[in-house]
Order: sequence, then C-alpha cells, then structure tokens
Amino acid sequence: MAGRFTGIPALPQSGIDEWNARLLDALKQNVELLTGTRGEVDGASMALLKSSITTSQVTDYNFRGLTAKGAGFNITNVGQVPAYTDYASLLQDVASLARDVAQLRATVNSLINQLRR
Repeated sequence: MAGRFTGIPALPQSGIDEWNARLLDALKQNVELLTGTRGEVDGASMALLKSSITTSQVTDYNFRGLTAKGAGFNITNVGQVPAYTDYASLLQDVASLARDVAQLRATVNSLINQLRR
C-alpha cells in the first residue's frame, strides 16, 4: 500500500513561523501514518484503513431465545425436577448459545489480529 504514495520532504528549519512549522509537521506526520511511510520497523503507529479490515460482520446466529420453560414435576422428598423435554430444550438452547459465542470469539480474535499488524 505504501508504494502508491510519494514521500513528503523534510520541513524547513528556518524562515518559517512557528505555528506554520507545527501545522506542517502535524500534517506530515498524519499523512505518513495514513500512508504507512513513517519509517517505523514494526509499523506500530500506522493508521488502520477501512479496507484493511477483512473480518466479516456476524449476522447469522443460532440462539433465538429460550425454548425451555421451566416445566417440571414436584416429587416428594426431592423437590422440583424438570421434565425431560424441558431439560432437552435447555440443553439445545445452551448448545446453540455456545456455537454463537464460539463464532463471536473467532470474529473478535480475527479482528484483534488484524489490528495488531
């Protein structure tokens, strides 16, 4: 990407007002950050441009809401126990939510890796 930009010459050290020098220096630094031409070996302060992000948006999700309703039975000397069908619904809900969390985690990790470059 940096090959498409022309370098900015060094600023004059004399014959220029201080405010002009500060303004031009700030503009020069910002352009160098945006173009990746600042000269840092690790590129730690290079600007991140929108086109640099390749992580896609997370739009498809599995979890649509709780289907388990807490239905069950009251057993003497045991207390309230869930019905098998409600228990199975809860397990499906948790598995669906776990898949969504895994997808979100992968997306966030991908984004973090791109931001670290």
